Amino acid sequence: MVGYDPKADDRNNSKFEVAVAGSVSGLVTRVLISPLDVIKIRFQLQIERLSHSDPKAKYHGILQASRQIFREEGPTAFWKGHIPAQLLSVGYGAVQFLSFQLLTELVHRANVYDTHEFSAHFVCGGLAACAATLTVHPVDVLRTRFAAQGEPRVYKTLQDAVVTMYRTEGPLVFYKGLAPTLIAIFPYAGLQFSCYKSLKHAYDWAIPADGKQTENLKNLLCGSGAGIISKTLTYPLDLFKKRLQVGGFEDARAAFGQVRSYGGLLDCIKQVLQEEGGRGFFKGLSPSLLKAAVSTGFVFFWYELFCNLFHCMKKADS
Repeated sequence: MVGYDPKADDRNNSKFEVAVAGSVSGLVTRVLISPLDVIKIRFQLQIERLSHSDPKAKYHGILQASRQIFREEGPTAFWKGHIPAQLLSVGYGAVQFLSFQLLTELVHRANVYDTHEFSAHFVCGGLAACAATLTVHPVDVLRTRFAAQGEPRVYKTLQDAVVTMYRTEGPLVFYKGLAPTLIAIFPYAGLQFSCYKSLKHAYDWAIPADGKQTENLKNLLCGSGAGIISKTLTYPLDLFKKRLQVGGFEDARAAFGQVRSYGGLLDCIKQVLQEEGGRGFFKGLSPSLLKAAVSTGFVFFWYELFCNLFHCMKKADS
């Protein structure tokens, strides 16, 4: 189960089990969705329109981008930045799910309101994600830089990236894009957790339960639905975050088309609106929705699966 359930004290996992389940779910999911993440980042950072009609556009569709990246950079390009991405996923998953467990338990014990309500899961999910983001944001910046660079590579190794970025741009480079990240992650994660719970209730109402056979399918489908809803509603802020994270990295982006420098979040919003129009706020939405459906579905699926596994192991020992 996701979060603290006061009606099932015997099924609530320990804090360690919650952290491990969150880490493993993030690790497995990251391996599967990395290619979509690379394509999404390339789309988000492209100034030109994602269209065949723009001759300067390097990418204009998911299949075309996949073929071009494969042809120019090889299959390993789809896992560029995979090591920092895995560090990000493992750390983020552990902190997020552990924080969510602690916050929902705190809310219940304070008798503020029912922790199964939509609003409680929204607030606790948002706060848990903010805590996880503050913990792993430097790794997210590294992951974005690795995924964004073409050939020849600017950063050869993770250590090289850390040393070069620190020396040329200072320590604050590792927190570039933090403001839009926090602004976006609170409603995004809040909607993920609250919609996941609501969709599970809707699933149970629409399709009567027939034991454990459909439980895993329910977790996967409801997680995917929650990912699509939350990503659609908060997508522009994710795009602004990616644009800001590659600031100071313009030379390595030259091969991909036009590059821009932004003076902050408001300047980024202004420039994107003026040069790319309202549709520019949603560049890369298609691979992002596909990624959100797969990643969120798998994260909740694997998390619930490992939590149930821990519970069965404890029952077998007792």
